[in-house]
Amino acid sequence: MGRPKASSRETLAEAACELFLERGFEATSIADITTRAGVSRSSFFNYFSSKSDILWAGLDDRIAAFERRLAEEGAGATVRGHVLAIGDGFAPDSLALGIVNATAMGLEGELEREASVRRSRILRAVAEHLVLGGADRLHAEVAGAAWGGAVMAAVEAWAHDGAGVTSLVRFLTRAADAASGVPVASPGGAVRQLRVVVRAPDFTDAVAFYRDVVGMPQSEAYEADGGARVVILDAGRATLELSNPAQVSFIDAVETDGDAPSDRIRIALEVDDAAAAESRLAGAGAVVEASARQTPWRSINARLRAPADLQLTLFQELGPT
Repeated sequence: MGRPKASSRETLAEAACELFLERGFEATSIADITTRAGVSRSSFFNYFSSKSDILWAGLDDRIAAFERRLAEEGAGATVRGHVLAIGDGFAPDSLALGIVNATAMGLEGELEREASVRRSRILRAVAEHLVLGGADRLHAEVAGAAWGGAVMAAVEAWAHDGAGVTSLVRFLTRAADAASGVPVASPGGAVRQLRVVVRAPDFTDAVAFYRDVVGMPQSEAYEADGGARVVILDAGRATLELSNPAQVSFIDAVETDGDAPSDRIRIALEVDDAAAAESRLAGAGAVVEASARQTPWRSINARLRAPADLQLTLFQELGPT
């Protein structure tokens, strides 16, 4: 039956690369590309947002999947495995052609600028993942930069080796060996773990609430004579927030309507969706003291009275504007 008909996306990419070689990247317009490809201008924007996107769309899809998987799997995800997955089945495309023919296509500056954007995306995803796992911000940023550089260096080496002769995974594996050597340390200090110890008269109900409703996995459990029992639940990263009375009053004014002052010790839990978590915990018996609301420090906070008489703040970080 012969060669399958190329998709419009492939046709556009092929036409663009031909024109980049003939005229140079800057001198080629989107109209030139659509005319050469025999498609409408509107069809171009069904597949690409810009000329540059023609080169980067394939890798961008892989990086987006990498970002999504790291975020979804949280602290348990393995950076190396997800980096190698970027190369799974990745076929030579316009980016590899552009890297090899950068001078002829007039792409040197364009490739350098756009590669830095992709390095930064990988850096951010890895750094946030490592911080979630307990690493300090400085080490996480350095390690993230190493992984971002490793991916982009692997792509460039693969292209110059004759993309398609060997797989991208081979080069990513070598680059990952280098990036994995960057140490990721937890914040320095003599304390290795913060553990909050709570007396819970309704022990079974409290365990079920915090383990099954709040979502803290059980890591250890012990029993002793006389019916003594303890369950240790994993709450992720631990920090100790010390506030003077003026700060506590300020937080209460922001986080509540003034009728639910902070206990001397209040437990704060970071969650992905504060409003949803508030509803879930309230449905399981917690009493809402202040409903979810946005704070001046870019978070959404809710306050509840939960089993074992713990006052909880649920907070959802919104990140920078």
